[in-house]
Amino acid sequence: MASIDELFKKPTVPSKRKFEAPTHDPSAFYKSSKKISNGESRRSNERSATVEDEAPGGEDDDDVAGPALPPSEDDDEGIADEEGERFFGGGIGEDTMEVLDFMDQQDAEGDAAPEIIDSTWLRKLALNFERKISKNSELRAKFEDQPEKYVRLPTPTQQLPILLLRLGDDSDLTLYRFMRSEADLDADIKAISILSEHSELYEEFASLGCVASLVSLLAHENTDIAIDAIEVIDELTDEDVEAEESQWSSIVEAMIEADLLSLLASNLSRLDEAIESDRNGVYHILAVLENLSSNPSTAAKIGAVTTLLTWLFSRIQASESSPVSQNKQYAAEVLAILLQSSPQSATKFLTLPTNDSSASSPIDLILQILSRYRRHDPAPSTDEEEYVENLFDALTCLVDTNLGKAHFVAAEGIELCVILLKESKFARNRAARVLDHALSANFSSDPNEPSTSSSASVPRNNQHREEELLSPPDLASQSCTRLVIDAAGLGVIFKAFMRATAPPKKSSTSSSSSDAKQKQERDSRAFLEHLLGIFASLLRWLPGGGQPARIRTLAKFVEGDYEKIERLVGVRGEVVGRVERVEREIERERKEVEREERGGGAENEEERAVRESEWLGRRLDAGLFVLQTVEVILAWCVAEDEGAKKRAGELLSGDGGFEVLKRSLKGQLEEMDGDAGGAREMIEALLDCL
Repeated sequence: MASIDELFKKPTVPSKRKFEAPTHDPSAFYKSSKKISNGESRRSNERSATVEDEAPGGEDDDDVAGPALPPSEDDDEGIADEEGERFFGGGIGEDTMEVLDFMDQQDAEGDAAPEIIDSTWLRKLALNFERKISKNSELRAKFEDQPEKYVRLPTPTQQLPILLLRLGDDSDLTLYRFMRSEADLDADIKAISILSEHSELYEEFASLGCVASLVSLLAHENTDIAIDAIEVIDELTDEDVEAEESQWSSIVEAMIEADLLSLLASNLSRLDEAIESDRNGVYHILAVLENLSSNPSTAAKIGAVTTLLTWLFSRIQASESSPVSQNKQYAAEVLAILLQSSPQSATKFLTLPTNDSSASSPIDLILQILSRYRRHDPAPSTDEEEYVENLFDALTCLVDTNLGKAHFVAAEGIELCVILLKESKFARNRAARVLDHALSANFSSDPNEPSTSSSASVPRNNQHREEELLSPPDLASQSCTRLVIDAAGLGVIFKAFMRATAPPKKSSTSSSSSDAKQKQERDSRAFLEHLLGIFASLLRWLPGGGQPARIRTLAKFVEGDYEKIERLVGVRGEVVGRVERVEREIERERKEVEREERGGGAENEEERAVRESEWLGRRLDAGLFVLQTVEVILAWCVAEDEGAKKRAGELLSGDGGFEVLKRSLKGQLEEMDGDAGGAREMIEALLDCL
């Protein structure tokens, strides 16, 4: 039996070979091998091959280990495509060739260098954009009687040609061109969004007429096209765009002239929020309305569109499976912004029909929604929490109008706010703010609001009734009396005041809770400010002459051995310290400005006005308004009750007695413009009493 060494023994070869002259012509072998390689492959088996002289490419190549070499391009020329030999030879159809050309064009454009964004680029963009709109309109007209062809874009533009490769024959070429025009138009719309980074081109973009063309696409039959146009409008008008006022106004005015608001309202009606793309479209419409509302005149135009206000009103009350969706919260936010930006919008909103037999007015319906949060606080940092806050904001704007005050009292809004003050931790601060605004008198004249000498048309369950609107002082007096007598709210309000001014409890000073503590401090200051505003309204507007409501209110101030007076003086001392610190800082800055002016660096009038406005804002943040309100309340108590006068004099003796109140009231008189709704007469009377 052979050994292993014998089986794997190398073949016997000479250790050395001497060079021997060839006995044949080498050129013959070269010509032979060249002929074989160009012709039919064949192999000679005249000699046995060993390991050393076996050439690659022989019969035993299949037995050689390792992967095979990839085929060359020439080897693939005759391979037919599995889907019907579409790419073999000249078998490519016209429609397929057009698709391939389109794909090659897209690849070439993707590799191109970035263009310079200037006027030339803008004119080229505008020309192509108008051409795409015209081409799409022409092709869409061919399918006017075939609504099934009005398809939504199934995929992004880049994937559309791949899908269209499946078209069977040239009879579908027109359909392909139509779908391609939709995709081209969609791509051109999105390309306009780059203008948001070049606001210097806004005015030229509007002058070229492209704004009107872009807005007209909101009426496009394909909702995907309309939604893309809305999204671009949102980007162009966004507050984050670094545009000057004139640039922003030029493009917005062009959009308004192109009937943007009506087209937005029509899209809100046709979009189905059950579909994700439509839901995103509604979100962008709300974003556009928010952007436009930053300008008061534009906000007034939005409020004049009844269909928009009606949609917002119905959206905030729509029932949903989830607690509150993003669009529902956003609708409440946009409504609050509109009502705050334009009093005319608030007046128009109050006249909308409720379509609900249980609600007498829009305010009544909002109160019904808020009543659900008497004992239920929304989860923090959620859409529901923002939704409730926005409803309170909207309600506050509504009760600032005289018609809103009347509706608020009729819908028992004062009673609900007292309950929320007592029972709800989340809504307590917001209810106090609503009460503060509802009890004040509004002397501003809204041309759209019913006058006090005429009848106000107030909708109730879609049935109009005539209601005489009281004068601002009478409305305020009615609201204050309702709070004291019918709602029995004095005990709740004074109890909240004593708690709000109590010394804070000691807590940890860890850095993790610093933000929460600062927010809590801001909320506490705002809550105290609203409570003081309620006190000031009660003392000013409650009827005198021994009326029960006024007697009860004064009794609350003097009960408990004048503890309320002591607390008011304590609040004044705290606020005075903050305000005086800010005043000293402002005085130092004022002297520095004067030194600069003497050195030749004088400010112009505009810069001086901005600086004065900034200083006033710092004073108000420190508590200037709260200080003035507290001193007016103390002056009222001193004028109404001898015991309160004596106690207040004792507490203020360290600061100069009643002289500090006199200086404060005189300073308020100097800052007043005109009569200020009778405030001048009131302060002059208080000065006489002091």
